[in-house]
Amino acid sequence: MASDGLMLPLALWVAFGFRLGPFDPSNSFGLIDPLTWLALTDVVIIWLGSFGILAAFRLYQIKLHAIDLDGIRRIAICSAAIGLYTAIVAFFLQAPGFPRSIPILYGASFFLLAVSVRIAALRALRAAVNFGSNRTPVAIYGAGAAGIQLAASLKQSPELEPAMFVDDNPTLHNVVVSGIRVKPMESLKKAVQQGRVKEVLIAIPSLPPERKDALVHDFGGLGAKVKVIPSYVDLISGKATVDAITWADPDDLLGRDKVNLDRPEIDQAYSERCVMVTGAGGSIGGELCRQLLKCSPSELVLFERSEPALYEIERELKPLAETEGVKLTCILGSVTDRAAVDNAIRNRSVNVILHAAAYKHVPLLETNEVEGARNNILGTHTVVEAALQADVARLIHVSTDKAVRPVNVMGATKRLAELVIQGAQARSANAKYSFVRFGNVLGSSGSVVPLFTRQITAGGPVTVTHAEVTRYFMTIPEAARLVLLAGAYARGDELFVLDMGEPVRIMDLAKRMITLSGRSVRDDDNTNGDIEIKVVGLRPGEKLYEELLVDTDALTSTPHRKIMRAKTSKFSDERLGAMLSAVQEAVNQRDGRAVRAIASQYVDGFPAISQGAPVVEFPKKGRSI
Repeated sequence: MASDGLMLPLALWVAFGFRLGPFDPSNSFGLIDPLTWLALTDVVIIWLGSFGILAAFRLYQIKLHAIDLDGIRRIAICSAAIGLYTAIVAFFLQAPGFPRSIPILYGASFFLLAVSVRIAALRALRAAVNFGSNRTPVAIYGAGAAGIQLAASLKQSPELEPAMFVDDNPTLHNVVVSGIRVKPMESLKKAVQQGRVKEVLIAIPSLPPERKDALVHDFGGLGAKVKVIPSYVDLISGKATVDAITWADPDDLLGRDKVNLDRPEIDQAYSERCVMVTGAGGSIGGELCRQLLKCSPSELVLFERSEPALYEIERELKPLAETEGVKLTCILGSVTDRAAVDNAIRNRSVNVILHAAAYKHVPLLETNEVEGARNNILGTHTVVEAALQADVARLIHVSTDKAVRPVNVMGATKRLAELVIQGAQARSANAKYSFVRFGNVLGSSGSVVPLFTRQITAGGPVTVTHAEVTRYFMTIPEAARLVLLAGAYARGDELFVLDMGEPVRIMDLAKRMITLSGRSVRDDDNTNGDIEIKVVGLRPGEKLYEELLVDTDALTSTPHRKIMRAKTSKFSDERLGAMLSAVQEAVNQRDGRAVRAIASQYVDGFPAISQGAPVVEFPKKGRSI
């Protein structure tokens, strides 16, 4: 207010000077004397009234470092009001020869002075704040709305300094946007090499995934850190989170296009039916429940042994179920408890079961063989027997690619569970019981992505078991959709798999996650990098390569070109019964070695070694079920 108040008489001097001719250096201060034209009391009246207008418009409340077009507009309106007030005063004072243009020049002069002083003060304050600071220079890719908003925010940041915009649009090159010049891609390379840019922020939220992927690769290759920035609108609406600024979306890590699994058959298969999901509190089970709610089932039964997991999924799904008009039932229980499973199926008149309850962590089951067999094999048998007795029409079992020639307990128990499903199908002419094999599911509990995320957050190192280890990957929504489609396509006694493209090297995945987090890999070629990748060796029961499919001759198509159907070898009733009896006895005796011996006897490829399963490497080509 003091600054604006002092500028009022100065603006009046300037107005008279502009109107009455060149400044006269012979008089006081080298300025035209308005007292020649106005009495002192008239000047005081004009100044006091102008100051009152300033106070009324509260220009002092415009925060200096946030001044924008709206703030300048307020100053302009206030200046116009001052000019209008001065014209009214001059009319009533009837000052002799008072030029009519003075009020206009007075208001315009004040506007220019007020804006200029604010800009100068802002520059001075920023220079003082940044003096001696070590702000990281960054380039913003994208000179659109998101980029402009980002640049405005970074100008207030003590850590980052927007050095340049980069855009592919040639019409924007060398244009100044928010005080920052827009440069072509070639200029970015030179700026990074010269150290004038350390990081690149991608600020185009609408970029297609493949283009975003290419940019991350290209910018990372220049030696700059790369971050993908969501729009402010997405942050506010919840479509993106603050974490999205530094962490990649799981879809960005696939190394392939996401498979579109939206099909009308899904709604038809589950509409107006009572569907039960076992393991409903897990990563896959929870996503199955979310997607099923959109299929309009008559009732959705959530069966889960973990009370915290069941509470969380119920809390999330309850409002969605009310919106969709679906009855939601939550049941605490274990798939190994026949009475609990029978009660859930019969009391709710279940028509479809999606069996996702299982122990899946490979290293844990290597030392907990008995629990793995009890839950994965006997639990599946319990669910199947209860379903057969209740005449459940469809049952889809969630399996894994680790069931193919398994060398670990988890894979072996899942392969034996598949055989249980096949045995149940053989005993029922009307039922349709099948199973689905997944690759690794990005973002699920225990998967490599959350592990790498925690390690990167902690500053490293990121641990990879082997430099050449590869895995097939799919997203959680893809995995759940595949289960639902399998239920729609099932004829009984079938294996369904998703064409997931080429397997991904875990080493490449680790490097990609480090790059997308805005950090760099520290290795022999870049000793100043941020995060080190350490190879720690394959764990017991771990393969270099996972397998999914039989030979192509054994595959048949489905209505979806990315989903394939296959038949697998199965046991006779006598052999299946003997296997289940042996597993039950081993579980009763809590005998882990017996579990391994049973797996060796009944599962092709599983070695009977008392000290644990060895690490086995298969060539990339020899795919088999």
